[in-house]
Amino acid sequence: MASFHVIAGASETLEHTRIRKIGVSDLFDALRRGVDDFMVKPSHIVFLCLIYPLVGVVLAVWTSGNNALPLLFPLVSGFALIGPFAALGLYEISRRREAGLDASWSHAFEVRNSPALPAIAAVGIMLLAIFIAWLLTAQAFYQQVFGPAPPESLSSFISEIFATGRGWTLIVLGHAIGFVFAAVVLCTTVVAFPLLLDRDVGAYEAIHTSVRVVLANPIVMAVWGLIVAVALIIGSLPVFAGLAVVLPILGHATWHVYRKVVESPTSTKPVG
Repeated sequence: MASFHVIAGASETLEHTRIRKIGVSDLFDALRRGVDDFMVKPSHIVFLCLIYPLVGVVLAVWTSGNNALPLLFPLVSGFALIGPFAALGLYEISRRREAGLDASWSHAFEVRNSPALPAIAAVGIMLLAIFIAWLLTAQAFYQQVFGPAPPESLSSFISEIFATGRGWTLIVLGHAIGFVFAAVVLCTTVVAFPLLLDRDVGAYEAIHTSVRVVLANPIVMAVWGLIVAVALIIGSLPVFAGLAVVLPILGHATWHVYRKVVESPTSTKPVG
């Protein structure tokens, strides 16, 4: 049954993927390997082509009227929520390079031929739903703090945000709400997409494995989330251009984090 295949994978049974406990040093080794993948198979041009249309959309929203101003930050920050899905091609390149296969960029699109594509799509739809929920929540929270009236202008909007008590309430509590959404995405997808590309285990097991990875390595995964957040902030500062390097490195590194934390089916080491 195709619908069951989305849930359980090719074997139509729920596999129990084995996991490892890792250390912070493993994260930095994964980053080093991610940098190495990027240097061998640079993808900054591809990501410039992806990032700047996104920036164009954000700027279009920015200039479309004052009604859209409160959604500017949620739109930009919300990109991190769908980042795990956007990096599918990067995982595939790292997978192929690791296996000694041709890792040219044309193969990044072979994800569409993956037997796990229905499950990948299902998890991707989940992320899209979380992203939309974040935007709706951010908009509702803004209206609760500032009311339904739109900002009079960009300058007055910035002044209200940074020079008033309710503005700082929006900043502090808004970030706290955003943290909850980011934590949900981290816990449910930290290794979900790499696992599905590597093994057609189904959407449920991919998500379940990600949750188990976080529960088994809470501090290490929190550090990984912090690394991703800081890297995205740094990459966004020079007019988003830095993301063309940051995003590919993080994508490749995520594949190597997956390799370190998820046991191979043939491994005989102690597992979680």
